[in-house]
Amino acid sequence: MDVKVKMPSVIVSVEVEVGATVTKGQSVAVVEAMKMKNNTPAPIDGTVTSVAVKAGDRMKPGAVIMTIE
Repeated sequence: MDVKVKMPSVIVSVEVEVGATVTKGQSVAVVEAMKMKNNTPAPIDGTVTSVAVKAGDRMKPGAVIMTIE
């Protein structure tokens, strides 16, 4: 399942790396949108299979941050 941003954002940090096991609701990234920092939660339990961003990347709505399977 892809983890996506919901609005124009800047990636502040990526909290996990490829191969990490995550649980639903766990913070996997921190994004800044409208001058507010927000945790991005994992939508499912699983393993991170890819990370498509790094800190400082500017994202458009719907852009993929990472994939969890």
